[in-house]
Amino acid sequence: MTVTYTKEVATCRGFSCFLKLLLKWKGSIYKLVYKELLVFLFIYYFLNLTYRYILGPIGREMFIQIVQYCNASTNYIPLSFVLGFYVSIVMARWWDQYRSIPFPDSTAVYVSATIHGQDERGRVMRRTIMRYVCLSVTMLFSNISPKVKKRFPTLDHLLKAGLLEESEKKVIQGLNQKFPSYSKHWLPLVWASSIVTRARKEGRIRDDFAVKTMLDEINAFRGKCGILINYDRISIPLVYTQVVTLAVYTYFLSALMGHQCVAGHGYVFDSYFPLFTLLQFFFYMGWLKVAETLINPFGDDDDDFELNWMVDRNLQISYLIVDEMHHEHPELIKDHYWDQVLPEELPYTPETEQYREMHPLPSTANLMSKHEDDLIGGSSYRIYASSNNLRKRSNSVVSLLRKIVRSDSTSNDSEQEMWETIPKKKLEEVIEEVDEQLTIMSLRDNDQKRPHIQDIFKQTQPLDSSQNAAPSFDSLKQKREEERLRRFRRNLAHYLEQKDST
Repeated sequence: MTVTYTKEVATCRGFSCFLKLLLKWKGSIYKLVYKELLVFLFIYYFLNLTYRYILGPIGREMFIQIVQYCNASTNYIPLSFVLGFYVSIVMARWWDQYRSIPFPDSTAVYVSATIHGQDERGRVMRRTIMRYVCLSVTMLFSNISPKVKKRFPTLDHLLKAGLLEESEKKVIQGLNQKFPSYSKHWLPLVWASSIVTRARKEGRIRDDFAVKTMLDEINAFRGKCGILINYDRISIPLVYTQVVTLAVYTYFLSALMGHQCVAGHGYVFDSYFPLFTLLQFFFYMGWLKVAETLINPFGDDDDDFELNWMVDRNLQISYLIVDEMHHEHPELIKDHYWDQVLPEELPYTPETEQYREMHPLPSTANLMSKHEDDLIGGSSYRIYASSNNLRKRSNSVVSLLRKIVRSDSTSNDSEQEMWETIPKKKLEEVIEEVDEQLTIMSLRDNDQKRPHIQDIFKQTQPLDSSQNAAPSFDSLKQKREEERLRRFRRNLAHYLEQKDST
């Protein structure tokens, strides 16, 4: 069963809330590594006593050389990198396996809401669908968990538990004889889907969309079962697990000799109790034991998932939703805040007044209080940005028309005098008015008729093939410039007439 300590660390007060967790035994590091630690200490002190009381001068000299060699060789083992990366993979895999465990709650809600009928036939359909769903996940658990397999070793045990009927047992046994190598945990879900379609034909499900929703939910349930099967079948590559195990045990075999206290090497008190060597052993060996415990969370370890409890809970909750609470709800009455529409604040009792909390403020709340004129900064910034964009657009149109005017005026000296007679201010007003009209046209409603390509490019007559000489590029360019200048004159004359009339 998973060791839960959430209540002990809900509030961190005092010196440290984690220190009291060090006194727990179940699921602790002490329970995981104490056997390896006793073996390590036994070998360490045996080597230490051999060096001090048994070996002669030549043997001691050889022992010292081995100690120095082992102490230097431990630095070549990348233990922290290899072990840390492996444990991170195992932790991610462990959490993903828990999130992949299927629960029938949502399926039961869909079944209760969509399969109507208070008669015995409707009740049998709802209960049978959920029994098949719970049977499917129980058969899955028995395939991947030793403790669930011990509880339901055969189909007869499922029959005695009420998850399976005699006729259903015969069907599964027949399929096991024909296809013995495949798991049959998906078969009850197929039966559940058939009952859903039958309920639709009988009119107990009122529309096809509800049928699709229920079938999608059953398929999602089956998909999670398939994920757990894949996790059980495909483990972390064996070579990586072997590398990590060899790295840890090789490191501490070297530490047994390399951390010995001998003449010219080590500290004297290490010969009595190697404190930091034991702490290192706790950290690295405990890290490896974490990986060994979590790599398969469906076993009998202290931190493994409670699958037998899930089997009982799934069937009870499913029957409670689809039968006991089917189309049942409390009386519809006006709530406490009916006249107020919404409460200003939920009341506190005198005993709970100490738990009142203030409304959280945004991170720039203090900055806004210092500069009150910035309270509408967001909207003013949007207005400024939009006006700035229009100004940029107007400037771009103004510069373009000015460029056209300059090109036209330089093309003909006689025309340049006419442009000089027009005040510069009025010319810019004309240009801005043209830009304003273009802006209004661009903002017209979408339902108006949009210009077509054929309206822009009028159909022209084909050139006479009998003509030998085509018009030159210079002549075409001159015609375009004359046409552009003519349009601009017309707009300018129209503007001046309106100004004179006003």
